Amino acid sequence: MVALRSIKNALLVVLSFLFFFCIIPGSSGQEKTPREFLYLEIEGMITAGQASFIRRELGQVDPAQFQAVIIRMDTPGGLLEATLDLNRAFGSASVPVIVLVAPSGAIAASAGAFILVSSDIAAMSPGTTVGAAMPVALSPGGAEQADDKTVNFFAGHMKSIAREKGRPAEVAERFVTENLTLDALEALEEGIINLTAENTTVLLKKLDGYELEKNGLQVTLATGDARLVPGEMNLQERFQARVSDPQLSYLLLVAGALGLFFGLGMPGTFVPEVLGSLALLLGIYGFGFFDTGTTGIIFLVLGFSLVLAEIFTTGFGILGIGGGVGILIGSIMLPQEPLMAVEWYATFRAAAVGIALAVILLSFLIVTVVARSRRQWKESGSFFRAASTAVVTKELNPWGTVKMRGELWRAYSEDGSSITEIGCEVDVLRQEGLTLIVRAKNAGE
Repeated sequence: MVALRSIKNALLVVLSFLFFFCIIPGSSGQEKTPREFLYLEIEGMITAGQASFIRRELGQVDPAQFQAVIIRMDTPGGLLEATLDLNRAFGSASVPVIVLVAPSGAIAASAGAFILVSSDIAAMSPGTTVGAAMPVALSPGGAEQADDKTVNFFAGHMKSIAREKGRPAEVAERFVTENLTLDALEALEEGIINLTAENTTVLLKKLDGYELEKNGLQVTLATGDARLVPGEMNLQERFQARVSDPQLSYLLLVAGALGLFFGLGMPGTFVPEVLGSLALLLGIYGFGFFDTGTTGIIFLVLGFSLVLAEIFTTGFGILGIGGGVGILIGSIMLPQEPLMAVEWYATFRAAAVGIALAVILLSFLIVTVVARSRRQWKESGSFFRAASTAVVTKELNPWGTVKMRGELWRAYSEDGSSITEIGCEVDVLRQEGLTLIVRAKNAGE
């Protein structure tokens, strides 16, 4: 019995140690609420590059690292497809998305209103404005209000987003149907936004303990010692954002059309045609007519086609340079497929970029060699310079004809005197166009 009691006591001691040093630390050592917030910005026009950047960041955000995503916004609007992409990305994000219209004087107009309404928590700084989201259509006469069918559709879409986020659908609908605009205080009173904040610091203080529902789960924000971690655009997204700027897209379209026009009208150099094709494709992409993946494939096809054309035609390197640029742009814009291995994709892109740069360098060397050879031929071709002497074949009085290197040339006596002796030599002083300026032999002695 004593031995059995000793064994029980030993087991109790062991279980006590396990309880205090394993179970309790384990329960208190559960995953702590992350203190970091991912910080992104939307500045200026909402472009395909900005949408791709925000969508990528939201798609790969780690809930174990970030409590939520804070997006500071100041935009007059942007491309429709890019805006719809952001709406979908907000809805599928694994953490809450907080949008702050700031600083004072910033706006969330047109597409910005859709983005603000679709956020999980909407905030505005005093002195900011939201609204005026009626869609417009581009025409030769400029921008004009879209047709009733389009307006009604996007009004319904805005209502649907507002209802899902618990915001007044009727007020949100008026952003589209009546171009309603609200300042920060009016938006707070109408329930379009959840709070006002002068900046991100004030925003974080006001969000401490804030409760909301995300993906069916109740979330409580703890921002007491929160830290903002800024996201950064990659090379592809920066390129997309620059090209899809509406002003630059328009200039690229015009430049591309002019390049093709002059190239087809004056064939032979290939420069206007190649530059025009590249600029036209970039302009078309910038206006959102092609998505990024399709545009990347088109540039790759165009690039390899120009390289082949350089091989089988006399392009003097111009076609090769254009082909290399096309391959380079296509490699940058080609998106990564979800089922494609990251390592393979990185290797493929590096190889494509390397090929493009090699083609550009080789073609540039060809252009340099051709240009140098032409310049040297022009400078050193002594046969095509006037000879020092010529033979009179028709008397000069003072105009006549002489023979130089077996060719008949029109000649003029420098001093206006007559040279009547056929077959005599004359000194060639200079050449003026197709006329030789001559004087009689030994006339200056």
